[in-house]
Amino acid sequence: MPAPRPGRPVRGSRSGRPLMAALDLLGRRWALRVLWELREEAHSFRGLRERCDDLSPSVLNARLAELRDAGLVAPGDDGYRLTPLGRSLGRALEPLRGWAERWAREA
Repeated sequence: MPAPRPGRPVRGSRSGRPLMAALDLLGRRWALRVLWELREEAHSFRGLRERCDDLSPSVLNARLAELRDAGLVAPGDDGYRLTPLGRSLGRALEPLRGWAERWAREA
């Protein structure tokens, strides 16, 4: 299945609204974890697999392909890294990290 794109129908929504496309992309298995692990530095395929608890190579390949197609991740000489758009998504997720830490304290 190709990476979700705003303006096109996605899983759970035929509207093509940008938020629905983003939720479809980010809701895919391991997508957020891959992005999270790339937030501070580039990682090789092998290094990324290890940081993601040895997820299967086929799933990692699929996620990287989708995230590249969406413009969030790019390969480089030093491995995979976030694009400027991917880094902006990381900044958008920071409040979620704060919420999760508060939830952990209160749960």
